[in-house]
Amino acid sequence: MAKTSKDYLSDILKLNLNELEFQWLTGAVTQVSKAKSKKDLYMTYSLCTSKIQNTHIADFGTQDFAWKTYLETQRASTLEISRIFILSSALEAGDEFLQPVQQLIQVADKTELETFLKYLVLLPEPENFKFAAVEALRTNIATVFNAISQYNPYPSQYFTTAEWNQMYLKAAFMQQDLKKIPEVEKMANKDLARIISDYAHERWAASRDVDPMFWRPVSNFLEGNLVDDIERLFKSDEEREQKAATLVCFNSNSEKARKLLDIYKTHLQKVEKGDITWKNL
Repeated sequence: MAKTSKDYLSDILKLNLNELEFQWLTGAVTQVSKAKSKKDLYMTYSLCTSKIQNTHIADFGTQDFAWKTYLETQRASTLEISRIFILSSALEAGDEFLQPVQQLIQVADKTELETFLKYLVLLPEPENFKFAAVEALRTNIATVFNAISQYNPYPSQYFTTAEWNQMYLKAAFMQQDLKKIPEVEKMANKDLARIISDYAHERWAASRDVDPMFWRPVSNFLEGNLVDDIERLFKSDEEREQKAATLVCFNSNSEKARKLLDIYKTHLQKVEKGDITWKNL
């Protein structure tokens, strides 16, 4: 039988917990699964904090699995992964645990909620917990918002276009690091390009700056006001804005983009060589 995310998490925890911690965790999870008890689930989950020492995971093992790189990027901790392991085990044990796990998420404190959001993709049928991911878009707590928006593969897999656009705009509004939002090119769309232009005009009218990274999704939608917006970036005294404009046009198939590059060539050669990218802008 193919390994599940829960099995891989178990392997990782075995490498990073001491023997007593791992025995307690696996024993408690087995009890929850056998008893089919919501009370046992809640008890195990609440005891996790006192039973598991919270340290960054140093050894992810030699086996590759879908989310290994993601766990490494997020610098996952033993407590975080133990919590997700408990929930994954319960959900795999039976449908009767779905509602209790959803309720746990709804009453979670800030730290617990951040863990849920960061590792939702590891749970069986992650779409069952979309309510928590969408709700996180409404928060003004940066660490909670970033848990769902930064590096996280969940939004690009389960959000609607409107929800993803809301997340991207909120990240800009909160002045978070847009480089950490994955799958920007994949999720780019005409509505988002229009929203980006409208938002930029509001900022400019108020004499406020716009993060040059904000323009990343507009390459394939250069028309109308957006062409003028990008030309404004080319004419800017700020070098990062000039570079962003070059990247937008270089990654566009638009004839208007090519015409702009014919005029504004300052950074084109470095973009063509790969010396300037969205990753190092």
